[in-house]
Amino acid sequence: MKKRRIGLVIAATLVIFILAGKWACENFLVDLPKYPPVGNPVWLDQHWSAEQRDWFHHADQGTQTFGIPYEWFIALEQPSPSLGAPGLFSDPVYLDRYGFIPDNTHPDYNLAKPGLPIGFAYGAPLRDYYGNPVLNSQTRAPMTSLGLTCAACHTGRLTYQNITILIDGGPALTNLDKFQNGVGLALFYTRWIPFRFARFADRVLGPGASPAAKSDLKTQLINVLAEDKKILDMEDKVKARTVEEGYARLDALSRIGNFVFSVDLGNDPTNFVAYSAPVHFPRVWNSSWFEWVQYNGSIEDPMTRNAGEALGVRAAVNLSDDNVPLFSSSVRVDMLDQMEKLLAGKPPNVNTGFTGLNSPKWPENILPPIDHALAAKGAVLYKELCQRCHLPPVMDQDNKYNKEFWASKEWKPSDSSGELHLDLKQIDLQDVGTDPAEAADMASRRVAIPVKLGILKEDFGTALGELVDSTVNYWYDNQKPPISAAQRQQMNGNRADSVRAPLSYKVRPLTGIWATPPYLHNGSVPNIYALLSPVAERPKKFYLGNREYDPENLGYRSDEFPGGFELDTSIRGNSNSGHEFNDPPKKDGCKQADPEKDDCNKEDAKKVGVIGRRLAPNERRALIEYLKTF
Repeated sequence: MKKRRIGLVIAATLVIFILAGKWACENFLVDLPKYPPVGNPVWLDQHWSAEQRDWFHHADQGTQTFGIPYEWFIALEQPSPSLGAPGLFSDPVYLDRYGFIPDNTHPDYNLAKPGLPIGFAYGAPLRDYYGNPVLNSQTRAPMTSLGLTCAACHTGRLTYQNITILIDGGPALTNLDKFQNGVGLALFYTRWIPFRFARFADRVLGPGASPAAKSDLKTQLINVLAEDKKILDMEDKVKARTVEEGYARLDALSRIGNFVFSVDLGNDPTNFVAYSAPVHFPRVWNSSWFEWVQYNGSIEDPMTRNAGEALGVRAAVNLSDDNVPLFSSSVRVDMLDQMEKLLAGKPPNVNTGFTGLNSPKWPENILPPIDHALAAKGAVLYKELCQRCHLPPVMDQDNKYNKEFWASKEWKPSDSSGELHLDLKQIDLQDVGTDPAEAADMASRRVAIPVKLGILKEDFGTALGELVDSTVNYWYDNQKPPISAAQRQQMNGNRADSVRAPLSYKVRPLTGIWATPPYLHNGSVPNIYALLSPVAERPKKFYLGNREYDPENLGYRSDEFPGGFELDTSIRGNSNSGHEFNDPPKKDGCKQADPEKDDCNKEDAKKVGVIGRRLAPNERRALIEYLKTF
């Protein structure tokens, strides 16, 4: 009898491989780094109270990122093929390996919370497209929605000598691609590994659940896996053109487009594209006051940006079911408005500065103190080489609001409110010379849209803007009473709802830049010293995912380590070219390689993305020291 039982277990294990096919063979395990525990956490003062920070970390945007309720998520086991119990997926130590920060990192942590990391929202009762609550098969209690919120991608951290520095609004070090794979594998193993479903059912339904309730739960699990398989099949078809994202990067615009124009249209593969242009998670302090956001300056209205982000992390929206109103959704437009107001604060000016989320200041009590004599030399270089694009610093050296910054011509009043917004410079791709994929791929993408949606344009940017606007307007129209035109304008940030796709990248102020590695829009340069160096001196390959900060070069350690992500800059989308301080290439027949003195070299300098003269190593060090003061 014992031999027969062992044989059945072996046979069941083999079934896993047979049924999983090629996908399971290529994604059998999730290879993750093993990090030390978060030590001595310190939140820097960024003008938020602990209560404001805590609210932002878990505010519910209406997302249902994982396609499963909270009660399932905390019942899943880690994606190991072991026949034993490998530990819970929701273990904060395990989720930390994907880059999610455990929410026990400040003294006001509320132990009554449901144990979720920063960036996870324990939401409202989960509902289907028809508005009906999704119920527990045994208890008939409503299940709870679970999704990612802004803080998952916009909360930074660095470690230095066993101190963890935590930064609100900074770029996260998460690996969302691996996390997606991990959740999928955990569900798959729950279905097929012997004994695992029984443990899962006991956690979800409670011990002693009826056979009918367990059967219903298994049917639900099978249905979720079938939906996930459809997405995996679409991803597999474009895999040859997909660029791996890794830690600290995501092709957010392509993912948003794939969900709304493919998954939400009934998993139509027509509009599903490769993730071809990963970008570094941007810092978000002060961005509420930019006229245009995204790296390519493509979105004007903050509500369009935020609602589009919510749809991209799988807030539900109806685009196909004739029995449900079109554009009805789970998006929490009211919550998005509150989040944006918290980030923005009051309209800025020279007297009050930015009153919302501020950039972090270099913590000299944790990191090495600033060499102010060297920084003074860097200030001269900054004014010579950087200020014409990145604007003067927000604060002067006396830590007062810098009148030169607030007098910049980029500050322009809004037509509707008179608020000042920063209409930042856009630098053409051929001038800045950085990787063109993010801007170029958005500009070239086309989508096929059902006539009933009333979206007449096929270019991706315009179509996405109209779809998001329709979703937001449905919410406005269906409040009781409906949101007034004046309030809508204010909730939309007193800006037009324009979406465009320029072949250029936006240049933003460098406040807090020291805390935002890696660099360039695609994270292809590991530290600021490398960014100030000629392209030939920048590393062609390096590793992302290490959290240890390098205060000398302003970046994370980037040497190889187990589970780290190797970024290869030779791949389209990953190029580390452009934004270069170097002598321009010398043409045949030219006596010198100085475009200011030799006309025959001017075009060469533009073509290769040279934006300034070559810097000596000591000049790079001086600029770095000055940037620590921002």
